[in-house]
Amino acid sequence: MLLKEFCAENFEHVPAAIEKGAKRIELCDNLAVGGTTVSLGVMETTVEYCHEKDIPVMAIIRPRAGHFVYSDTELKIMTRDIFEAKKAQVDGVVLGCLTQDGWIDEEAMEELLDIANGLQITFHMAFDAIPLAKQKEAIDWLVDHQVDRILTHGGPSGTPIEDNFAHLQELIAYANHRLIILPGGGITSENATLVSETLNVHEVHGTKIV
Repeated sequence: MLLKEFCAENFEHVPAAIEKGAKRIELCDNLAVGGTTVSLGVMETTVEYCHEKDIPVMAIIRPRAGHFVYSDTELKIMTRDIFEAKKAQVDGVVLGCLTQDGWIDEEAMEELLDIANGLQITFHMAFDAIPLAKQKEAIDWLVDHQVDRILTHGGPSGTPIEDNFAHLQELIAYANHRLIILPGGGITSENATLVSETLNVHEVHGTKIV
């Protein structure tokens, strides 16, 4: 069965999304700028509602818009947000930290992953900012650090998801079930089945997925 992860800015659209078939919720404020961390109140309200319906909730941990190279102060903010997310009983967090040259910020990620221990982990679309030549190595690193899935568009933001099928298939084949490649960006209720069948994936992500 296809699992549709609905990306929600706030609680407002969550009940309708579940009614229409969403099987996982990602909380992600400020979608116009790629998403930032929602308020604790939104987290708690969403978790309470979703858990009554056995729907897991993921929360993005991202302190601002823009690039994915974070200062020490920003990492402290992310650390606190993960603690709060755990208190709110989310099922998982969605995060990603890079270095100036586009590689995974290993030290920052290891610190955040240690705090997030016990939660599902999704490495978000920061993955798409990693140079193509390093993406397979990045998959290996994330597998080694028990990351559960990678959310990726498979290409530049704004391109049709269909244009990126070949690269997504390459990533999925390389991951080889060691973690989940979660396609996202431009996937809607109209093309979700096509994406799933073409890529042979069982999870898809989007704001218009249902």
